[in-house]
Amino acid sequence: MENSFYVGWGTLAMINAGIAQGKNRTGLNWFLLSLVLGPFATLILLFVQKRPEK
Repeated sequence: MENSFYVGWGTLAMINAGIAQGKNRTGLNWFLLSLVLGPFATLILLFVQKRPEK
């Protein structure tokens, strides 16, 4: 039971990294931030605007 918690948390962090890259942000930073903040990082990503491409 406890292992599924870690698998879910890691999966959410990878999903957040993908969302962040879609918004032209650094996926690795958001992955690491998501490991700490979890679902709160997802909420932050929902409201962050997409960066313009350089």
